[in-house]
This record gives sequence, C-alpha cells and structure tokens, in this order.
Amino acid sequence: MKGIQWNLLLLSTLGAFSIIGIGFSIGAKSLLGVLISIILLIGIMGLGFIIKKKMRETGKL
Repeated sequence: MKGIQWNLLLLSTLGAFSIIGIGFSIGAKSLLGVLISIILLIGIMGLGFIIKKKMRETGKL
C-alpha cells in the first residue's frame, strides 16, 4: 500500500460507528434504530468491498 487510503479509512470509521449505533439502539430498546444501523452497516461494508475490488483490479492497492 502506498500510504493511507483516506476513502477506505472513512468507510471503516463509518462502519465502526454503525456497529456502535447498533449497541446504543439495543441499549435504548429502539428496534427502528437497530434496523437503520444494520442497513447502514451493510451498505457501508458493501461499498467498501466494491471500492477495494476496483482498486485491486486497477493496481492501486
């Protein structure tokens, strides 16, 4: 890797915040919050994997 990949760092941070959001929502007994956090986590992780695959194919990773 040629330095910090800021876009991947941002996505991983957002993914961690989504996991934290799941924990807070469970603590607050909010089913809607849990569902929103899970959907965000799946979307963020999916986007991260797509970006990483494209970077690997183009040789940037």
